[in-house]
Amino acid sequence: MSITLTLHESAAERLAMQLPTPATLHVSGIVPPQAAAPYAPLAVTATFVGAVTADFALILTDRSFLAAAGGLNGVVSAVDILRPAVEHAASAFDAGVLGELREEDAAGLLSDSETAVFELRQSPSSDGGQAFGWFAVRVREHGTVQDTVAARTVQPGAVSSRLGLISNVEMALTVEIGRTRMSVRDALALEPGKVIELDRSAGAPADVLLNGRLIAHGEVVVVDQDYAVRITRILDVAEGIY
Repeated sequence: MSITLTLHESAAERLAMQLPTPATLHVSGIVPPQAAAPYAPLAVTATFVGAVTADFALILTDRSFLAAAGGLNGVVSAVDILRPAVEHAASAFDAGVLGELREEDAAGLLSDSETAVFELRQSPSSDGGQAFGWFAVRVREHGTVQDTVAARTVQPGAVSSRLGLISNVEMALTVEIGRTRMSVRDALALEPGKVIELDRSAGAPADVLLNGRLIAHGEVVVVDQDYAVRITRILDVAEGIY
């Protein structure tokens, strides 16, 4: 069980490092699920599918930093703000796909005996030792240490077989022609006619993303007056990780 919990704890520590909170968070250890239960209805949850299947729930006692990160008019949603941190947590379980983040009650996840709940805290000097929140992690179908370790060294064919179980699940495919970064102030100042310069030259291939993960490059074409993308290159797992 110690190796399994090491993977859980690694996911929690990666999440704590990436959360956009005013003060750095740290993982203080595993706590009983009852500690997080009163805040469970306001949780952000997600499921990761790869060599292992893992369920996550982020439960916060103070969500004010989300409003600050989203701007005065809430331009960016809470799940969009939190997704990079949850993706970083999921990377502890190697290659796979993180599903959609949802704001929902995590009481069911907390009640499962297979779920490990980690307490997140700011430094004691800044928060008086109060919990900032909790991160719940449950690994499904790999309940033993041996299964979890084997999953991390599983052969590609075996992973494909497991992923075949979810082959009919719909996922979001996005074509991206470029990116840029701007402050919330500049985003709120956007208006019709404004030109936004992207980080890609004209004629460069577009990125094809599956649930936010880069999987291919392609060129934008027009088919029956609709935009489409012609795939020019499929990326391997290592190339597709940002």
